[in-house]
Amino acid sequence: MAIKTFREVIAEAMSEEMRRDESIFLIGEEVAEYNGAYKASKGMLDEFGAERVIDAPIAEAGFSGIAIGSTMTGCRPIVEYMTFNFSLVSIDQIINNAAKIYQMSGGQFNCPIVFRGPTASAGQLGATHSQAFENWYANVPGLKVIVPSNPYDAKGLLKSAIRDNDPVIFMESEQMYGDKMEMPDEEYTIEIGKAEIKREGTDVTLVSFGKIIKQAYIAADELAKEGISVEVIDLRTVRPLDYDTIFKSVKKTNRLVVLEEAWPFASVASEITYMVQQKAFDYLDAPIKRITTKDTSAPYAPNLYETWIPNAKDVVEAVKAVMYK
Repeated sequence: MAIKTFREVIAEAMSEEMRRDESIFLIGEEVAEYNGAYKASKGMLDEFGAERVIDAPIAEAGFSGIAIGSTMTGCRPIVEYMTFNFSLVSIDQIINNAAKIYQMSGGQFNCPIVFRGPTASAGQLGATHSQAFENWYANVPGLKVIVPSNPYDAKGLLKSAIRDNDPVIFMESEQMYGDKMEMPDEEYTIEIGKAEIKREGTDVTLVSFGKIIKQAYIAADELAKEGISVEVIDLRTVRPLDYDTIFKSVKKTNRLVVLEEAWPFASVASEITYMVQQKAFDYLDAPIKRITTKDTSAPYAPNLYETWIPNAKDVVEAVKAVMYK
């Protein structure tokens, strides 16, 4: 066992898989000579060389298209975006090519590719660099969407994503790259599409994913002091979404709060809310509450930003609301 950072385990996962399979390569801006914008590919150029760790020009549509096309020749690329905000430049390639190759080729071609990089806000980076697109990509049949919240999950899920024969959107956070965790020495993978109950509870189910789940843990600790037992579920994978784990928990607690760092309209929280009322309505003792960012672009001013993004206080208030306290 050793304590490692989020960025270290991302590099480890990619390197371990590249040693295992020579068809895997990494491409993106500054992934090679600079060791990655967030140092998440540190040392990989030295080990694998410039043919497998490729510095791309600032042309996301171009290098994403090259990577997608390479899957049809037997390659298994990993595409890194400095931020998923920049993936909008290549969204046509992702949605109209990567997600549809298998279907439109009549099953002749899989598209084993991973698109990875930071998602959502990271402080005062402005409106165009602070957006969460998990629900956007999860809306597209053919794509899998993974949003880990800690180093252990990130490594196991990234290794599974690289081995998967379908295109995977793997979303990280700039604010988590320095997070540390004790990591096992042995190799492991985590199944895509399986949520995990991070904390057992009896009074209310709290569902979240990604870095914002840290606010759920803070809130759960505060609520425990008042005798409210919160069950915290980390989705880990947004698509496919593990509805069964949520349903089972709601049938136990009879209450549900969903915490998400995204705009409210057509959010992942909205999808969960619909499915729970469809499949577990008779078990609910209170209306479902969702907590999202405010329905506006991210502000730059720190005081406005703090109002915009959900926090533990918002979670405590929502839980008390469904508890009628």
